[in-house]
Amino acid sequence: MTPPRRDTRAATDPGGPRVPLRDLLRLGSPGIASPQAGSARLRSRRAHHAGTDGSRLLGRDLLRAGSLGLRSRRVRAGLSALGISIGIAAIVGVLGISQSSKSGLLAELGQLGNLITVQPAASGASGQQGELPVTAVGMVSRIGPVTSVTGMASLTGTYVYRNSLVPAIDTSGISLTAADAALPATLGTTLAHGTFLNAATARYPAVVLGTEAASLLGIRNLDHPTQVWIGGHWFTVTGILNPVKLETQMDAMAFIGFPIAEQYFAFDGHPTQLYIRSVPSQVNAVDAVLPPTVNPQNPAAVQATFPTDILQAEIAAKGAYNGLFLGLGAVALLVGGVGIANVMVISVLERRSEIGLRRALGATRRHIAEQFLAEALLLAALGGLAGTAIGAAATAIYAFTQHWSVQIPAEALYGGIGAALVIGAIAGLYPAMRAARLSPTEALRTV
Repeated sequence: MTPPRRDTRAATDPGGPRVPLRDLLRLGSPGIASPQAGSARLRSRRAHHAGTDGSRLLGRDLLRAGSLGLRSRRVRAGLSALGISIGIAAIVGVLGISQSSKSGLLAELGQLGNLITVQPAASGASGQQGELPVTAVGMVSRIGPVTSVTGMASLTGTYVYRNSLVPAIDTSGISLTAADAALPATLGTTLAHGTFLNAATARYPAVVLGTEAASLLGIRNLDHPTQVWIGGHWFTVTGILNPVKLETQMDAMAFIGFPIAEQYFAFDGHPTQLYIRSVPSQVNAVDAVLPPTVNPQNPAAVQATFPTDILQAEIAAKGAYNGLFLGLGAVALLVGGVGIANVMVISVLERRSEIGLRRALGATRRHIAEQFLAEALLLAALGGLAGTAIGAAATAIYAFTQHWSVQIPAEALYGGIGAALVIGAIAGLYPAMRAARLSPTEALRTV
């Protein structure tokens, strides 16, 4: 019996599908398609013994050769690209979320940067705070650059209860505060339900609750008339505030008008705190004249502060974590690069027959090296593109939930893909050189 003939129409890869012989002919011997076929073959033979020549694969052919291994081993290529994509997604996500967070904080800083808080300064050895004059709000409102001012007064010893049956000791930490109608506009806060105090309701037993105070009292909305028990009197809840930025202590407060506070709780009219808005460019000038304006007789008893310091500290704190997350992303990227190198080395071992056949058909060492390097670059580019898309999507989703504008630095987008390509080139360099060093006779032994 005659032995079965080998199918010469296609070369087989021990670990993958059949490779059409026409592709190997095209990629293995670029000079065959030249009009000077004879001289091209002669130059190809000479270059074959020398190991290289001046010929190069066309970009179209190089792309086809580089994608051949990826198309024949899709699962393995996908898992390898996944390692790169995780690292790139982490880097892009960290940079994007950090930039979006910083943008949100800077926007908040712009809104609250011209907000000045005035309190009585601690006096005496006891460290107790004094009082602000009754005329403090009116005097501050006369300062030219001041756009709005509001006063507050803490009514100590008076608490808010859900009803008259609640024991007096169960205060839930809800303190009572007298405020005027300008408080929401000055602080830039809004109401979740109902309305704030006005000139009419400030004279009657009406109360507005902070968001935490309403939650502690079990009040979710104002769909039905709701009353609370304060100092032996029923007060109607007219509004519930949204969380107050920076002044989080207000979330656990209940606000009533100055007139009703004087009538029910013997309030003497001295505010304990002022909030002042001014023209942003004149904040320092307003701050300089506030103490003598609030208390002309004793300016040293007045203390003014800015909330901008809190935001600046928050920006610095967020920046401290960026380095850690970027380091974790770099580690993931390095692991992905090792995965690509491992896949390419295995691919060289499995495709020795293909390499040998291409070399026998006239492909030079440069052609083989370019093919495997292109394959590694394609694998890294796919992972880089996928990781960039995942990181950008994660940034957009997180920024949307935090009500920030989506800010993804251009260096994160281009740098992510560029880093993936660099990792792919480094990871594919050794397998490409190893494949190029295989001699045709040694490679064809596995056919």
